[in-house]
Order: sequence, then structure tokens, then C-alpha cells
Amino acid sequence: MLFLAVAGAAFISRAQPSSPQLRQAAYLKASNTEMGDRFGNGGALEGHSVALSGDGNTLAVGAPYESSGAKGINGGQNDNSVYSAGAVYVFIRGNNRWVQQAYVKASNPGQSDKFGYVVSLSQDGNTLAVSAFFEASAAKGVNGDESDNSIPQAGAVYIFARAGATWVQQAYIKASNTGEAGVGDQFGDGDQFGFSISLSAGGNTLAVGAIGEDSGAKGINGDQNDNSQSGAGAVYLFTRTGTMWSQQAYIKASNADAGDLFGYSVGLSADGNTLAASAFDEEGSARQINGVQDKGRRGSGAIYVFARTGATWSQQAYLKASNAEGGDSLGYAIAISQDGNTIAGGAADEDCLTPGINPPDCDNDQRMDNSSGAAYVFVRNGTDWSQQAFIKASNPGKEDWFGSRLMLSGDGNTLAVGAQVENGGAKGINGPADDAAEDAGAAYFFTRAGAAWTRKAYVKASNAEAYDEFGSSMALSKDGKLMAVGARSEASGAKGIGGNQNDNSARESGAVYIFTYQ
Repeated sequence: MLFLAVAGAAFISRAQPSSPQLRQAAYLKASNTEMGDRFGNGGALEGHSVALSGDGNTLAVGAPYESSGAKGINGGQNDNSVYSAGAVYVFIRGNNRWVQQAYVKASNPGQSDKFGYVVSLSQDGNTLAVSAFFEASAAKGVNGDESDNSIPQAGAVYIFARAGATWVQQAYIKASNTGEAGVGDQFGDGDQFGFSISLSAGGNTLAVGAIGEDSGAKGINGDQNDNSQSGAGAVYLFTRTGTMWSQQAYIKASNADAGDLFGYSVGLSADGNTLAASAFDEEGSARQINGVQDKGRRGSGAIYVFARTGATWSQQAYLKASNAEGGDSLGYAIAISQDGNTIAGGAADEDCLTPGINPPDCDNDQRMDNSSGAAYVFVRNGTDWSQQAFIKASNPGKEDWFGSRLMLSGDGNTLAVGAQVENGGAKGINGPADDAAEDAGAAYFFTRAGAAWTRKAYVKASNAEAYDEFGSSMALSKDGKLMAVGARSEASGAKGIGGNQNDNSARESGAVYIFTYQ
């Protein structure tokens, strides 16, 4: 047993004897913490606002409800003149100490744009992609007119590049078929380009999901403009040559249908040649790979795998859970290894209450609306995919949403899974799994040896409290030895690094926790 004092709070770490020591290394807050900013945001319909570079030395954290009217890099943080414009904070680590390097805003901040909804970093940390999925410009393509605000919830993605310690905006990216003007006062009115994003390791390929896109096209580079299938969703691929970005492909599911929300989550392999994209409301009844694409299980969810040869994309696989049921929502979150041969998919609404790895009888334990959640691991051999593991929390509970967020290490052998509304009241590592703190949230650490998965740790915040939603976002370094976990509703009013965790004066301000394996 090891007693740790971290960021002003104490907790007990009970690491399993067979595993390396996991410990909390830092507690991070925004430099302008305020109530409701949701620093480290993520979870149900709430994006994924944490990203790490491969070496774990650069961290980007979004706060999509931050309200400064500043533009660009390191502007004024405190005017609060543009509600939910959003912001991103970049932190760097040196000599095991974290400092904030930059405060990043859109070049065209707008009310409720939610800049920082999703963030993605290249492996070297020098390219940052940021989405603002409610941004409202009618522009199309790259570096168009940012200013008209005529299409609410159209969405945009911004690319920033770092040279030394200096960040600059490199590109402003829109869909090639930016949606039509609408009322815009209800969630889902626009295409929501940027609902999900992912950069390749080199930062030269970008995937962008737009869950509200309405085309009925299927496959690659079809008709973008028929708008016959509301909310079918789409994924757009962009590539960079030098500093110039262009669209390479427009991708639709092979069974695109209204309301599927294709593009809900996306992930790219290191070389950018393998793309995983989910449609978490897809209705197929299949319980195997490349099965029938019918409408037998509404909301069961699916993951689609695409491969690139040269500049040409094709669909390689259609992945379904082995125990797929209506409403399970496979693809709530996805992660992909660097070689593209391992994909993890979260199904936060899966209902089995049996714990462990590949638990028996889950096909007969599907209690309606439990939403305990699950994670599935799929592996590729050549071009053939198979399910390798079905993973449940060690303490599955009703409405825990295990699998609402997950990440893989570069080699695919470490898996981190969030359960943002898990109810345990423990603090620190491997504490008791009680139900003492509603929606406090938890993260779970798993490792793979060969084809066998093992649970390594049950992770809680050092200041775990009810409704903090720890595990709402997360990121792993390439080697899997550093993990960042967001708690979007954490309430401390602290600012910066290692502040007071326990004042609870800024409800839903949010926090990010850093953990390391040693």
C-alpha cells in the first residue's frame, strides 16, 4: 500500500501486486476557471475535449462553454462577452511539471459555437485540430468566409500549428456541402460538422464527422446534396501538403439511413490509411462482422472501417457487437491503435450486469434500459476483422455508461475506459466500489498480453464527489503510461496547476487529472 499526497489532497493507492504502480501526478484547471465552462468536457452528446501528444508532454483541453470574446492566441480571458464561444488550453510537461503554454480561441468566436468541443493532437503535439460543431458560417471548403453566421449548427474545424512555443491558426475548415439555413434553436438543426475529429500521427490527415448531415448517398464521394435522409451523417477526409489543406473524400455508411448519426465518433491510424467511424444509432440486427445490414435492432449501433490506398478510400468492414441489442449504442466512443489493427468500441447503453472480461450469459442478461455499458475490442488480420474481447466493468451498475469514452495506447495493448456517471465514492486507485457518490464517475485500465485482456485498475479522482462526471473525456500517451481524465462537472474554483480541489465554488467548471504508470 502506498500513501500519496497529490495536489493538496490525500488518497490511498492500492495497486495490484502484478501491475506497475499507477498514481495521480497532476490536477489541472483552466487559467480562467468559471462556473459552467466545463473544462475537460465530454460524454453523452458532449464531445471529447482532451488530447495528448504521443510522448505525453503536450496536452490540449477544451472548455466549450467558456465565454470570452477573445480571438486567436493568448487573448483576454475574462470578458465573458460571448456565451459558450469556447476555448482550448494547451499545457506542456517538462521535468514532470506541467505549465500552461497557450490559451487558444477561434478566429471568429460566436455565441454558442462551442469551440473546443473536440480536440485532437498530432503525435509530436505540433498540430492541433479543434472543432466548434455549432459554428454558423455558410462557408464551404478551406479558409472561406467566417463571418456570415447564416447557418446555425453548421460546424467548423480549426487547425493550429506550433513552432517552438508559438501557436498560430493554420486553417479554417468547413464541409464541402455545408448544410442549409434553418431555425437553429434545437439540437440537430444543422449538420454539426466537427461533432467528432481525429488527426493522423503526422497531423497531415484529418477526419471530421458531421452527424446531422442529411444526404442519402452511400459509400465514397456520392451525391452530397440530396438531403433525403435527415441525420444520416457523414465523414469528411482532409489532407495537408505543406501548410495547405484540401478535402480528399466524402464518406457515407454503406447502409446510410435517416437518424443513424454516422460520424458520431471517428479514429485514424497513425499513417491515416485506416479510418474507423461509428453510427451509434444504426439499426442493424447482425451480431457478427460484415453481417446483414437490415433494420432489426434500432439503436444497436455499428462501426465502419475504411482503408485508403493512395488517395482512394473503400469500406473494409462493418463491425457489430456479438451480443447486439436495440439501444446498446455501439460506437458511442471508438479508439484505434496506431497500426489500425485494433479498434475498441464503447456501447454505453449495453445492459448486461455481469462483470469482467468475456463474461458468460450476457446474451441472457439484457435488462432493458440498464445502460451499465460495455467495451468491445476488434482486431484485424490482413483485411479480416474479428471480435477479440467483450469487456465489462468490475462493478457494473445501472446507468454507469461504461464505454461512454475510451482510448487505446499506440500498440493497442492498453485500454482506458470511462464510466462518467458511475456512482462509487472512493478516491484514488482501486478503492472500494460502493455507490456512495452518484454520478461521480470512474475510469478503468485494462492491458492485453497476446489476445488476453486483464483489468489493471479502477481509477477515481482524488477529490471524487457526486455529479463530477470523472471519465467524461480521456487520453493516453503512445506508450499507455500516461493518462489524462476529464471531469466536466467538477466544481473547484481553483485556477492553474495543483490548486485547491475542495472549495466547490465553481459548479461545472471542470478539471483534468493526470495519472502515470511507473
